[in-house]
Amino acid sequence: MRKILLIEDDEELSENLGEILQLSGYLVTRASNGKEGVEKALKESPDLILCDVVMPVLDGYSVLHILSRHPQTFSIPFIFLTGKLDEADVRKGMGMGADDYLMKPFNEKDLLDSIEVRLRKADILKGHVMPAHTPFANFLQEVNESDNFDLSTSIDVHHFKKRHLLYNEGESPMFVYFVTEGKLKKFLMNEDGKELITNMYTKGDFFGYKAIFEDDVYRESVEVLEDAQLILIPKVDFLQLINTDRQIARRFIKLLSHNLVEKEEQLLNLAYNSLRKKVAKGIIDIVDKFHDEKDGLPSVQVSREDLSNVIGSAPESTIRTLKEFRMENLIDIAADGSICVLNEKKLRHLQY
Repeated sequence: MRKILLIEDDEELSENLGEILQLSGYLVTRASNGKEGVEKALKESPDLILCDVVMPVLDGYSVLHILSRHPQTFSIPFIFLTGKLDEADVRKGMGMGADDYLMKPFNEKDLLDSIEVRLRKADILKGHVMPAHTPFANFLQEVNESDNFDLSTSIDVHHFKKRHLLYNEGESPMFVYFVTEGKLKKFLMNEDGKELITNMYTKGDFFGYKAIFEDDVYRESVEVLEDAQLILIPKVDFLQLINTDRQIARRFIKLLSHNLVEKEEQLLNLAYNSLRKKVAKGIIDIVDKFHDEKDGLPSVQVSREDLSNVIGSAPESTIRTLKEFRMENLIDIAADGSICVLNEKKLRHLQY
């Protein structure tokens, strides 16, 4: 049974709301002022909080301010109940992280509908996204605060096996993808069939939105390196969000800018660095991307072929350079073939 904390100093209203919620199948805990409400929220971790704005001891804004700074309560859906509603109040509350405002007097249906929507979106955050600091959790929080769209009806989680080709160069985009588990690579093939890996994705990464922005086909292909779980946001829903919510649009513009900087660095590395520096940078880039470890050491757990395709060199040249690094005690090669980094600082700042 879902637990709702009702913080309301009007005793008659509190009793009436409590009865409505109980009849609707919710377990209700009540508090008569903001201080008591904070104490009960921290003690009982309700599924949702209904809170009056104007109260003795602590007002509703202070309650939200305190609870938003506690790890066990900051993600709980929070709905304000208020007898005074103007634009400045709404901006203030939403800016602090409130999920909705209900203007007194409100009818039973509006109350229950708002609760149901906020609980459903909270379930999405808990069920499909790991910690609340991940990029997709932040993104969903922004959607949750947006009045323009309800993403809860279109989210789905898909499982893909290793070597599955998610999409091919030249295909039209259908989704924006978010990785919740696993590893993937984005690559190009030249006329001779040689592969160049242009990006790698893991938990917390978005991809696939550039082609949608440009209304173009995919310029690269994406393949699963390690069994993966992805959230797929349909193209039409993504475009609706981008076109109606500036905050969400800015998020993806920043991602595009970051990707352009990475591409420039990759091109410079391919064009000007020595083979040793290319291999060293490839190892460090993969370590930074996937954060894999073996026996307490940073490790690279991709095939020699994929490592070569990240670097842009022949596998034979990559293997020869890895042998040199091993002799110099920069790396070690484990029995399963993974590369263990012994001297990360020197490898990261290799001079020649």
